[in-house]
Order: sequence, then C-alpha cells, then structure tokens
Amino acid sequence: MQILNFSINLEKIDKSKIIKGKKGKYLNLTAFVADEDDQFGNNVSVIHSQSEEERKEKADRIYLGNGKVAYDSNADGQAQEGLSEEEEDDLPF
Repeated sequence: MQILNFSINLEKIDKSKIIKGKKGKYLNLTAFVADEDDQFGNNVSVIHSQSEEERKEKADRIYLGNGKVAYDSNADGQAQEGLSEEEEDDLPF
C-alpha cells in the first residue's frame, strides 16, 4: 500500500470535468508515481483523468499539481507480492 500526499492548483480545474453525482460534485483525477524524485523531492504528478477517446486522440494532459509518496508499506520491510523466479531458485528447499 502507498499513501500519496499532493496539492492541486484549483484554478487549473476544467469546470466541464466536474461530475454532478447524487451526493455531491466530483472530479476524477489520475496520479502518476515516478521512480525518482524531482529536484523538490516530489515523485507524484496529478492530472485530470482522461476518457478513452481523449487517450486515443493523445489529447493534452491537464496537469493539476504534484506531491510525494508519504508512506510505502513495501519500503518498510513488510511482505511483498511473491518472489521472482530467480529468488525462488535460491531457496534452500
């Protein structure tokens, strides 16, 4: 599990992307986690989620903000998903 902390620029929100739901208004976002930090220690980018059509058309992404991974359970030594074939070959049984 990872916990991401990020900030978005509210002035960049495309109001047409706000969805009216039964319990309020919603904005679908997509977060990307990079393998390396930028010069400010951030490794998360946040954009408006894109529809399948927008992705096919390679529409410009609307960048809203950035942040960083605040917690990563795998980095804290907790169990990870399975072993690679090489690691399994090294087991003594």
